Amino acid sequence: MKILVLGGTRFFGKRLVEKLIGQGDQVTIGTRGQTEDPFGDKVNRVQLDRFDRDSLKAAAGSESWDVVYDQICFSPNDALAACEIFKGKTGKYIFTSSMSVYDLSEEINEDAFDPYTYPVEKGDKDQFSYNEGKRLAEAVFFQHADFPVTAVRIPIVMGTDDYTERLLFHIERVKDGRPFGMPNRGAKLSFISSEEAADFLDWAGKSELNGPVNACADGDISLDELLKLIEKEVGRKAVVKEEADDDDRSPYGVPSSWTLDNSRAKAAGFSFTSLRDWLPGLIKDLV
Repeated sequence: MKILVLGGTRFFGKRLVEKLIGQGDQVTIGTRGQTEDPFGDKVNRVQLDRFDRDSLKAAAGSESWDVVYDQICFSPNDALAACEIFKGKTGKYIFTSSMSVYDLSEEINEDAFDPYTYPVEKGDKDQFSYNEGKRLAEAVFFQHADFPVTAVRIPIVMGTDDYTERLLFHIERVKDGRPFGMPNRGAKLSFISSEEAADFLDWAGKSELNGPVNACADGDISLDELLKLIEKEVGRKAVVKEEADDDDRSPYGVPSSWTLDNSRAKAAGFSFTSLRDWLPGLIKDLV
């Protein structure tokens, strides 16, 4: 398959490219060219600014693609540019969206946010919150694209390759005995590993499934349980406060549970891992 990946030089995007290459797909990555990648001559490269319509158009040229993966779309204007530039030029478009399109709740299914009827407002990413930018981008794709679109709504991604170091934040704080803020230790969260996120994106590009779809590991975990796993591995108790300054606030600190229902993807044929099967091992590796 002939595939374009917008992004793809770090975290689960990098894992996706590695997987596609391993399957023999003809892969082109489109980035600003500022992050070195390990793919050598196994991929083609185009340099672009994803947030500049003219730059994206020039980089895309007259090429056509079986699948386009978009890891760096954060606004309705980004999505509008893609709808125009890839019109008639791709068999499928996989947009990496987020569970942030949903309000806090438990076992959220895809119907909780309807991008097909959501009012479209134009603007760049600096004009909206991250959550709203993703909602509006989905709305643009599903209301304006002439090609099939799958919006993959993923939760927080974990892995030893997580450049955001969100899980590592908690491990280091517990190891050092430093306090941090977490408003509700009983709140539950869904997660996905970077490896599984890449697996799902790869599967989505080759499946018949279109529309919005949740992708997360089976099961969820309370923040209290997560801290206990860290405490067990570190051998020290976490020092947790309900409130803290921004620098000391947990990046997982939510006031109430926020979990996904992944049954739509499972019904379409994808088998997810169990969160509790791999999370303790990941914590051990990071410790």
